[in-house]
Amino acid sequence: MSSLRVLIVDDEPLVCRHLATILSAAPGIEVVGTASDGAEAAEAVVRQTPDLVLMDLRMPGVDGLAATRRIRALPRPPVVLVLTTFDADGYVIRALQAGAAGYLVKSTPPAELIDLIRVAAQGHTVLSPVAKDGLVAASATAHEEREAALARVAELTDRERDVLTAIGDGLPNAEIARRLFLTEATVKGYVSHLFEKLGCANRTQAGLLAQSAGLTSS
Repeated sequence: MSSLRVLIVDDEPLVCRHLATILSAAPGIEVVGTASDGAEAAEAVVRQTPDLVLMDLRMPGVDGLAATRRIRALPRPPVVLVLTTFDADGYVIRALQAGAAGYLVKSTPPAELIDLIRVAAQGHTVLSPVAKDGLVAASATAHEEREAALARVAELTDRERDVLTAIGDGLPNAEIARRLFLTEATVKGYVSHLFEKLGCANRTQAGLLAQSAGLTSS
């Protein structure tokens, strides 16, 4: 039976070496490489074709959430399993929404970590106890945020919703114009109007609102 091929993603070299030592000593697991940020991780997945990626969240450049989305969008993507010290409630549900198969904290004992990696590789969701508690809390909060966001966007026209969706997808005005077959000047007008109508100070706030309302297409 072939080994489970694992890629480790963490911006701390010592953490990568520690995890590589633990996993390499486990029967049936092969560490095929490491990456220090999300962009490098996506490239390494294409190059190394791992079966599972251990993904840290807080990294410079492309963070773990964005990297997880990129990797899971690839043809025949590997399983992505978050392994982080960052146990804030909101990040658990965001990681799962990004496509992660589980959320573990780095304090997980080595033997348990190895077992959970194997379980995740078989297609199951795995969560540290603190992540399970966080998921319950985050789900309730997310529901409240979604209801509030839906109320705010309810009065938008279809075209305004299209523009807000594109903002939520992270598109600049030029790309929004191409997507919606509008001029860039028209898009700029829509964006300014949306900020005023929704009470958003900037694109970031508008994008988060779109995501909370479930308008994003990605």
